[in-house]
Amino acid sequence: MYTVPNLRFFKARRDCNFNNPNPATQCADGGCIGGLVCDPNTGTGVPPASLAEFTLSGAGNKDFYDVSLVDGYNLPIRIDNDKGCREPECAVDLGPNCPAQFKGPFDSTGFPVGCKNACLLDPNPANSPACCSGQFNTPQTCPSSGSATYNYFKSDCPDAYAYAFDDQRGLWTCDASLKADYTITFCPAS
Repeated sequence: MYTVPNLRFFKARRDCNFNNPNPATQCADGGCIGGLVCDPNTGTGVPPASLAEFTLSGAGNKDFYDVSLVDGYNLPIRIDNDKGCREPECAVDLGPNCPAQFKGPFDSTGFPVGCKNACLLDPNPANSPACCSGQFNTPQTCPSSGSATYNYFKSDCPDAYAYAFDDQRGLWTCDASLKADYTITFCPAS
């Protein structure tokens, strides 16, 4: 559990070996460029990774936050607060029942420790409905049906942000003047 200061995203990673020079294989899942301390300029890191994302004191004097599965899933996660605002979560382990083509990576025993987002496996990620990129980079041209993992993620985690334009069903707000304290819990009780 970690109480969030003013930051953009937070994720968990597991089974890491920072003596390994390759950022893609330093951790079983959730690794990042930069090793132990993630490089703030290289994005969210090596997918799949469940994220807690925040924009504090944003437009309309609101805090915007979400549990994001846009980069895939690696651990259950919940965001709590002390002001009674919505508390999104994905409290189930999505790895074991993940559709076969998206399942993985796997730990040393063969157990799935992640579930990849459909974009990760797209052969053309620069112009893809699964990635909401190229000609599909607007809410009108990239409906949730473009992502093969959307329904799987939403069925068990309806509060999660499951694709690039999931604002209506996955983005939550709290009045910034309340000065909420947010707590991220990985592996919350379901």
